[in-house]
Amino acid sequence: SLVWAAAPGMLFRKNRDSSLHPLDLSWVFGYNSSLAVHSLMDGEDRVLLYVSSHTVVIHDILRNRQFHLQGHTNVISCLCVSEDKRWVATADRGPDPLIIVWDSYSGVPVRTIFESHSEDGVCAIAISQDAKYLVTIGAATVQKVCVWRWTLPTEKPICSTELKPEFGHQDYVIFNPQNPHEFLSNSKTQVIFYLWVRQSQFWDENTAWLLSPQTFKCLVGQFSQSVFHFNNTQALTGTSAGKLVVWDMDNPRTLPEELPAKPHGVTATKVVSMQKESLTVLQVLESCIVTGDVKGQVKFYDGQLRLLTIYSHDKVGPLRSISFSAILRDPLTSWSDSLNSVSLMLNRNFILSTSDATMFHVATDSTNFEKITKEAKKAVNAIACHPQEPLVAVGSHCGLLKVWEYKQTQYLVSRIFTEAGIQCLSYDPEGRFLAAGFTDGSVYILDAISLQSICEEFQFSQGSVTHISFSHDSKYLATADENYSVTVYKRVLQNGSRCWEHLAGLDSHYKPIRSILFGVHSDSNEPRLLSLGEDRQLVEYDLNSSIKDHLVVTHRDRLEQVAVPLCLTWYPQLSTESFFLTANNCYKMKLYNTTTKMCRKTLLGPTYGSPLEKIQILPRTSSADPQQHYLVYITKDKVGLQMLPVDGNPHKSSAFICHPDGASDFAISHDGRYVFTAGGKECTFMKWKVNLPALDAAAFLGGEDLIPFYSLLDGGREGKFFRELEDYFYYVQLCSQGIQTLERRQVSTHIPLEEIPSVMRAIGFYPSEEEIEDMINEVKLSKYVDTGEELTKINLGDFIKLYINHRPALGLSMKTIQRAFEVLGYDNKKGDKVIDRGDFLSLLQCRGEQMTEDEVAECLTTLLGRRPREGGSELDTCDPTGAAALTEEEIPAEITAEIFVADILGLPIAE
Repeated sequence: SLVWAAAPGMLFRKNRDSSLHPLDLSWVFGYNSSLAVHSLMDGEDRVLLYVSSHTVVIHDILRNRQFHLQGHTNVISCLCVSEDKRWVATADRGPDPLIIVWDSYSGVPVRTIFESHSEDGVCAIAISQDAKYLVTIGAATVQKVCVWRWTLPTEKPICSTELKPEFGHQDYVIFNPQNPHEFLSNSKTQVIFYLWVRQSQFWDENTAWLLSPQTFKCLVGQFSQSVFHFNNTQALTGTSAGKLVVWDMDNPRTLPEELPAKPHGVTATKVVSMQKESLTVLQVLESCIVTGDVKGQVKFYDGQLRLLTIYSHDKVGPLRSISFSAILRDPLTSWSDSLNSVSLMLNRNFILSTSDATMFHVATDSTNFEKITKEAKKAVNAIACHPQEPLVAVGSHCGLLKVWEYKQTQYLVSRIFTEAGIQCLSYDPEGRFLAAGFTDGSVYILDAISLQSICEEFQFSQGSVTHISFSHDSKYLATADENYSVTVYKRVLQNGSRCWEHLAGLDSHYKPIRSILFGVHSDSNEPRLLSLGEDRQLVEYDLNSSIKDHLVVTHRDRLEQVAVPLCLTWYPQLSTESFFLTANNCYKMKLYNTTTKMCRKTLLGPTYGSPLEKIQILPRTSSADPQQHYLVYITKDKVGLQMLPVDGNPHKSSAFICHPDGASDFAISHDGRYVFTAGGKECTFMKWKVNLPALDAAAFLGGEDLIPFYSLLDGGREGKFFRELEDYFYYVQLCSQGIQTLERRQVSTHIPLEEIPSVMRAIGFYPSEEEIEDMINEVKLSKYVDTGEELTKINLGDFIKLYINHRPALGLSMKTIQRAFEVLGYDNKKGDKVIDRGDFLSLLQCRGEQMTEDEVAECLTTLLGRRPREGGSELDTCDPTGAAALTEEEIPAEITAEIFVADILGLPIAE
C-alpha cells in the first residue's frame, strides 16, 4: 500500500498535474495562528505542517511547494503530531465533526472517526508517545473525554468520561510520554489528571476537589499549558503570571490484578516564579524544559528549573508554539555520551509561531531568527486580480496589503495601513491603479506596483466601504458602503496631469447594497453604473448628467416580489438580446433585459446548502471554445463553476468547500485559469486551478435534453408524478376542446399558455400572479427576438423545464408560513401566533396581490365548502360552480398557521 511503502520526502513526488475536479486547490495562503505549527523536516528539506481553515498544509519552504490534506468539512479546531513526525491527527468543530489520522509521509488518511463528539466537535487532542492512542476532549458545554485506539477499526472509544462544569472549559491535553495510560488536561483555572486502565474503566484524579486561589496561597494567574516532567514523578503547568505550578504524583497503591488500579494522589507542592511575562508555551524536550512567552522569548531549563539558555528577538511577538527539528545540525554529535545530552538538545533548530501570524526559523548554533512568513492576523475580506499580469492583491482587517505573483507563488510587495482595516480592493482595467476601501469609510487610490498613494485619501463614506469598482475606461470609480450609499469619483485633468476627485454620492438604497456594476452603453460606449440592494431595487445612474455633489438616477426598478437579490453581473452575449444575470436567496437565477429590465427567464441555480453570494463570468482562455462560457460563484462556504447558458440542469454546476466559516470574496485571474477565494475571519485565502474539461465531462455524463430534468421530478420519468402530469396535459386539451363536443378529438403534445397556471397549481406549485405573468412572458417571448413571433402554446418537455425552474427550490415549507404568522399575527391567550379572522380577510383584499371580495368568497367556498370529489381533480375548470356566500362562522375566529394549512388549504402537514 501507499502507507506501507511511504518514506519521508516522497509526498511531493506525487504527480498532481491531472485532476478529476473542475476546481483543484493549488495553494493556501495564511494559516490559523491559534493552532501550533510543526516542523516535519529541517536542513535541506525545511518542511512545516500547519492548519489553514479546514485544510492541513504540508509546506516545503525552501522548494516553495505545498501538499494539502483535505477531508474536513468544518474548520479544524485542533491537531497533534506523533513523536516521530509521521502521524498527524486533526479534529474539527461544527456539524458532523470528524477526527482524521493522516500519514504525513504519503498524505493518506489512514483512519477517520465519525460521530466522536457529535454535539459541538473537538476542542483538544493529543497522541501518545507510542502513537497508538488518541485522547480527545469535546467542545460541548458538558465536556466528554475519550481515549481511542485509532489503529483498531472501531467507531467507539476505549473509554470515556464526562467532566463536571466546575472544572472549566478544558482546552489543552497531553499524554505522559512514559505511560500512555496517563494524561492530563487543563482549563484556565483547573488541572485534571487521568488514568485509564481497561475498557470502560476511567479515573479522573481531581474530581474530589477544585483548585482555588487559596490552594496556592499566592497569585498564579491563568493556566496555559501543562507537561509531565521527564522524572515521571512530577508535572508542570505554566501560568499567565510567569509562574510554573509543580505537581507531585504519589506512587499508586499495589492492588490485586482483578481490581482496577487507583489513580495517583496529586498535590500542588510549590509555585516557582520564572519571570514576569506570561508563559504561553511549555514543553519537555528529552532532558530539558522549554518555555515560550508573550515577548517571544524561548528559555531552556534543566530538570531542577535552572536556566540554561535564552533565545530572544525584538521582532518576535507572543509565542503560540515551538516545534523542534527531528534532525540534529551535526549528526556526529549524536555519538556523544549521555553527559552531553543537554548540549545535543540545544543544538536542534526550531520553528516559532506567534499569535500575530508570524513564523520564524531559529538556528540554534547562530541564534539567527529567520522570518519565514508574516500573514494576516485579522479577517481577510478583500481580494483582486491584476487585469494583465499574474498578480493578486489581498487586504485584511489588520491593515496588511500584500501583492503576490501567483504563477510562481512569490511574495512581491506589501504595505501596512495602521488607521483602519481593508474591506475591498479593485484594479482599474488598465492595471495602473489599485483602489482600496477601508472599514472607516476611507478610500485610497494606489499605484498598482509600488502600493504608494497617488493622491490624498478620500473620506466621503460614513461607514465601512463594502464594494469598489472602476469603469471600463478608468474614468470613474464607484464605491458602496454599509450605510447604503453609493459614491462616485472621477478622474479629471488638473494642472496638466490627471488626478482623482470626488464627484457625488447618494443614499440609493434603504437596505444593504449587494453589488455595484459598471457596464457600457451600447450606443455611445459611455460608462453605465448600476447598484443592487437587498431592498430589491436596481438603481441605474446617469454619470454624464451628474455634477459635483449631485448624482443623477435614471431608473429605479424592483426586481423581485418576495425573494432578495444577492448578486449581479453582465451576461455574455449568447444571442441578439442583451441580459444581466442576478441570483437570489431562493436559489433562483434570473435574466433581465438590459434595456427594459423585464425578467426574461427564471432558472434554478446551484443548490449547495446556501444561495449564491457573488458571481462573475470566467474570462475565456486562448484554448477555450469561443462558444462556451462559464460562471464562477461563491456561496456561504463554497466556490463553484456553472456552465452557460444557465438552464436549470444540475449537472452543469459543481462546488467545493473553500471556507467553512464563510467565504467573503473571490477574484479570477485575467486568463481565467485560477480562482482566488478570501476566507474572512479564517484569515486565509486560497488559489484554485480551473479544470473546465472536468465540468464538461460531468455535464455530458448527466445526460442530454430532458434526461437531467426527469431526475428532478418525484419518481423520475417512470414515476407517478410524471404520469399525473401527462394526464393533466391531456385533460386540459379536452377542456379546451369542450367536454361535451361530439367532434373528432385533436390530440396534441401542446397546451395553450393560459392553461399554464392551472396545471402548475394542479401539480402542487402555487405561483403568485406576478410569477404567472413572468412564466407566460418567458414562453411567449422566447423566440420573439429571433423570429418576431410570439408563442401561444407549450409542449410537455418545455413545461417540465418551466416547472422545475420556477417551483420553490426547496419545496413548500411550513416554516415559511409560520414566519408569516409571526409577522402578521399576535399571541393569543394560549401563547399561539394567530391572525384574527377579520384581519385575515382584510389582508387578502388590501395587501400584496389584492383579491376582490368575490374572489375571496369563491376561493374560500371552494376550499371549505366544496372539496374535490373522490377520485376527482383540483383542476376542475370544466365544471364551474357559483361562489356561495361564506358566513363568518365557517372560518375560526383565530387562525393559526396549522389551521390555515390543514383546515383551510387542505394541505398535509409533515410530521
